[in-house]
Amino acid sequence: MDRFFSISMPAAQFVRNVLLFSFAALLPVLLFYVLLAPGFAPALAAGGPALMRFLRQVATNGLPVVFAVNYVSFFLFAMTKQPKAGSRDTVFFVLVDVLLRALLFPGLHVLIYVLSADWFGSFGGNRSTALAVVSPTLARSAFFENISGVYLYATMISALPLYVSAFGRSEFLGPVVRRLPMNTGVMLLALAAFALSVGLITIGAQGIASLQAR
Repeated sequence: MDRFFSISMPAAQFVRNVLLFSFAALLPVLLFYVLLAPGFAPALAAGGPALMRFLRQVATNGLPVVFAVNYVSFFLFAMTKQPKAGSRDTVFFVLVDVLLRALLFPGLHVLIYVLSADWFGSFGGNRSTALAVVSPTLARSAFFENISGVYLYATMISALPLYVSAFGRSEFLGPVVRRLPMNTGVMLLALAAFALSVGLITIGAQGIASLQAR
């Protein structure tokens, strides 16, 4: 991953790599979702408006969200490879990423849903309706019950390299992770950090959805 994401590489190359990795991560998860959803694959195979709406949703919602989240994480990954500034431990980058994911993923959905209502007439062309469905949608995305779940798990491609790199280079957690064989400790911590970001998104969305339902 080091040769694909580096602070020293040209910005255009960095953006291109993030886009390619995001696309590569999105496709298999998207295919898995289509195959799991009852009747979804035949409906798309028939073409027509259903296929066009699906492709538009992925192009205008899925890819931008996955790209933006991945860009932040891959940039932080590149930062973990730089000499440490002062006494800052690389775990700091994990905390930053988890918090940014918890804010960026819902925030981008809000923006894109509102724009979709304006530009494409989605949600009946009503901004209020678009805003109202964001929280219930994201509350179920962690359980892979809607297409937002595809976008959420497609961002794992940037989370795990960052977390593995950060935990592996951490002086604070080094003694802990080195006790387990074959980088098991690093991987477990990386998965736990990703689960934390998913949990924050889910809990936040469920909380807002509950308030909206009152």
